[in-house]
Amino acid sequence: MSNNNSINVPQHIAIIMDGNGRWAMEQGKERTYGHRAGVETVRRITAECVRMGVKYLTLYTFSTENWNRPSDEVATLMGLVLSSLEDEIFMKHNVRFRVIGDMNRLPEDVQQKLRETEEHTVKNDAMTMVVALSYSSRWEITNAVKEIVQEVHEKGKMPQVTEEFISQHLQTNFMPDPDLMIRTGGELRISNYLLWQIAYSELYFCDTYWPDFREENLHMAIESYNQRQRRYGKTEEQVENGKL
Repeated sequence: MSNNNSINVPQHIAIIMDGNGRWAMEQGKERTYGHRAGVETVRRITAECVRMGVKYLTLYTFSTENWNRPSDEVATLMGLVLSSLEDEIFMKHNVRFRVIGDMNRLPEDVQQKLRETEEHTVKNDAMTMVVALSYSSRWEITNAVKEIVQEVHEKGKMPQVTEEFISQHLQTNFMPDPDLMIRTGGELRISNYLLWQIAYSELYFCDTYWPDFREENLHMAIESYNQRQRRYGKTEEQVENGKL
């Protein structure tokens, strides 16, 4: 997929990076070995997304449910977050870094590094990489409701509640909803990821484990996306007549 002129490149791709642990175990390795390999895939896919003209790449890195994993695996994942943020890919590829999730649950050194990376890359504008860390969609929506209730209490009046109003209180309020959501690893579920935001996203599932996910796999997902008609509840005729 070298010629981007003939394809419609999604402006926002969200990925559930699944299969690291199973990939490692099938090779007789510890699960943490798969997570380390997965970091290399992040570097490759990030670079390719920038090359293709994707504007937002959101990666499901660590869910709120993942805190229930064995402590040594959680510790390794936190260490990988720190080490991967040292990578020069952000500056090399002009990528801005942002994070969504419950930061208060993260170790202080991880929180500090996340803030520093966000500040360091704030002027980069080729693409924004968003890492969903200690994140779940139900947590995000619950947190948004708490904020709205607090605002009502402080202002003493009920605002007009619209979809846009709710979206503004979500952590993703700085970017458009995903056009394409990809899940690797063969599972056919959303796993509490961007539930509000993917209401009209195109979904793509593949059996490839994340450490084995390559540029050609990304191209296949985008080619599948291009074969679909996004109707947003309208008929095919309305879409073809420009009434979307």
